[in-house]
Amino acid sequence: MNNWLKANGIHLAIIGFFIIICFVYFSPVLQGKAPAQGDVLGAKATATEIMHYKEKDGKGPLWTNQIFGGMPAYQIWVQHPYNGATYVISLVKTIFPDPVDSVLLYLVGAYFLFIVLRINPWLAAAGAIAFAFTSYNFIIIAAGHSNKALAIAFCAPIIASVILTLRGKYWIGASLTALFLALEIRSNHIQMTYYLMIALLIFIGIEVYHAFKAKKLAEFGKALGFLAVGMLVAFMVNTGKLWTTYEYGKESNRGKSNLTTDAAEEKNGLSKEYAYGWSQGIGESFTFLIPDLYGGATSIDALVKPESHTYKALQSITGGDPTQAIGQLAGQIGLQQYWGEKPGTSGPYYFGAIVCFLFVFGLLIVRSRLKWWILGTTILFMFLSFGKNFPMISDLFFEYFPLYNKFRAVESILALVGLMVPVLAFLAIKEAQEGTYDQKTLVKKLTIAGGITGGFALIVAIMPTALFSFTTANHQLMVQALTQMLQNNAGVAQNIASALISDRADIARADAIRSFLFIAVGYALVWALITKKINMQLAFILLGFAIMIDMWQVDRRYLNNNNFASKTDLDNHFQQREVDTFISSDKDPDFRVMDLTINTFSDASTSAFHKTIGGYHAAKLKRYQELIDNQLTKSINQDVLDMLNTKYIITQDPKTGSYQMKNNATAAGNAWIVQNVQFVKDADEEMKAISSFDPKKEAIVDIRYKDQLNSKNVGADPSASIKLDSYSPDHMIYSYSAPRDIIAVFSEIYYDKGWNMYVDGVKKPYFRADYVLRAAQLEAGNHKVEFKFEPTSYYLGEKISLAGSILLVAGLGFAFYDDRKKKKATK
Repeated sequence: MNNWLKANGIHLAIIGFFIIICFVYFSPVLQGKAPAQGDVLGAKATATEIMHYKEKDGKGPLWTNQIFGGMPAYQIWVQHPYNGATYVISLVKTIFPDPVDSVLLYLVGAYFLFIVLRINPWLAAAGAIAFAFTSYNFIIIAAGHSNKALAIAFCAPIIASVILTLRGKYWIGASLTALFLALEIRSNHIQMTYYLMIALLIFIGIEVYHAFKAKKLAEFGKALGFLAVGMLVAFMVNTGKLWTTYEYGKESNRGKSNLTTDAAEEKNGLSKEYAYGWSQGIGESFTFLIPDLYGGATSIDALVKPESHTYKALQSITGGDPTQAIGQLAGQIGLQQYWGEKPGTSGPYYFGAIVCFLFVFGLLIVRSRLKWWILGTTILFMFLSFGKNFPMISDLFFEYFPLYNKFRAVESILALVGLMVPVLAFLAIKEAQEGTYDQKTLVKKLTIAGGITGGFALIVAIMPTALFSFTTANHQLMVQALTQMLQNNAGVAQNIASALISDRADIARADAIRSFLFIAVGYALVWALITKKINMQLAFILLGFAIMIDMWQVDRRYLNNNNFASKTDLDNHFQQREVDTFISSDKDPDFRVMDLTINTFSDASTSAFHKTIGGYHAAKLKRYQELIDNQLTKSINQDVLDMLNTKYIITQDPKTGSYQMKNNATAAGNAWIVQNVQFVKDADEEMKAISSFDPKKEAIVDIRYKDQLNSKNVGADPSASIKLDSYSPDHMIYSYSAPRDIIAVFSEIYYDKGWNMYVDGVKKPYFRADYVLRAAQLEAGNHKVEFKFEPTSYYLGEKISLAGSILLVAGLGFAFYDDRKKKKATK
């Protein structure tokens, strides 16, 4: 034990330092506070019903009716009791509070990668800080993208494990690949995992070439075999999650379109406009070096300061404090300090001035073939991040690369670039320190790198408008709107617009000076290292602290103590209104609410209290999205509200602001018996038919289901009845009485990937009606009907996950035993 501590003491000390800086940065967690993350609060509201039944039954349901009429709960929150990765992540989250856990995983994972790259531990620690404190990694935490943060954190150790395997450490490398990939997938952000796989494909491709060139294909093939097994085990561990996600994905808004009449509707995958909505501006890539070159976040914070040009220009008009006027102009004409290509942003991608300088230095001196992988991946990912701003490459991937069109916000691929850049930067320091170049050459190349990065920063600092316009694409439209607001006073409008440009230029100038100074510090430290003016370990530590100060200061702009609140306040974030209290008193177990006081179909707040026909989720059912687009967006179809059993509609008086509630007396109820069936040939006709019909009397059914019912033997007898007796989100029980066969429609969302219907315990077929609902032909008599959500993808998937988890533990155990045995043999 003492030998182990002695051998690993430096690593433990560095991890201890990581823990300290995490708690220092997030000091409010020591006061019992938690981050106020918008997406997390929304997700909590969405999961209200799931958590209620989890507390009641001891396990969460697999379906919830809390949003969009109903959808699988495993797309929101679900237990995976046989997935070993679940317990690893839970252990980390139990020990370390949010968001300390995420940043600590950033740090430790990156540190492991740098150690595998045979970088000095103190330099590796500096590299880990450079990656972990990349601004995007903190911005997503502030937004509440916790799953994405975890997925990014596991990228570095996966790459490290793959490298170990390719070096011939087959068992330990493949086992760690399986472990970290299992954790990556369990983090449940498939988009980031997908981007990582693209990066690894490029890496493997380069390694294949070099193995062929060196005539080592046999060894390489063996390593690939081990990696393939490791990846298979990781997929097995996550079978329950992957299978259900894959199955649902085909039915979600990322799947194939059901309609052909809407020319704007994508045949398969997301629409290009939606996927490219957040595309990185080409010029915005310079924020890697100068953080607020494009104004920082979408905000007016810098504009409402008394020293700002915009403040002074408006002050001359208002004669007083123009803060309110600036706020109004921001809302009405988009006056803001951010001037990039995105609809809005929480902050830039900043990789650090020193890190960017060292990256360029790495391009000049690194001889490792890793450089070409890093450079190739970085260039490709930057092009892909441009999306609509450089469609030549993005469109090729969107149209032809498998699954690429399933993901939105293409700019987020830059999270992987945020890992690539510091890796090359610190490989450069490693090579400089190892003496592979003579001192004179190193200083020359260091000076060139400093001249490129520092020179650019200096130019922006001295004359920012020489390189950048500091105007948005719709600048002239904004000026025209401002002119109209000022009663056609074009001169004053132009003065305000010019003041805004000056403010944006000043913001850029200030950060350019800042970046120049940090580059100078970085240059001085590396120069001192190269020329042996300073001790190597001291140089590494000072470099690490310089990078941390640089990144820390920028991160605090977007994630700081103001982002935290007491847990009590967070638990009561969504306040129940009087109308909510009244609706909650309704004892009907299953009805829906439409809240028109919010953005109904992209706001989760109402889901905190009611089952809604709206809500928020990035991957809703495609059919339901089509229903929203065609029946509930341009105008509200009352017939559709009725068939969805929308019992209450919440509105707000525009004059008084008071909330009002309308009881929808025509809501169809939980289930009903129809008099007749109208068959239609396809989804287009079905959508058209429900545009005007009486859902209580007629069912609109696709002709594909015609063989499942005999409409000649059915009818709505006056004495027939059906009612909901028992409600659980994934298990509903109805009873009915009918003197003859009936067609019953259930106000529940149709999803045939798991919902089964039983009549008196015997499984029976059912079909889809009214575009999104369930329906069935039921035989005469008094019977019990049950709908149970029993997805094979989950239950069988969990059994495979258990087998995969056992294999993973066994593989890790053998790998460490084998590694220890080999080390003893070499002593």
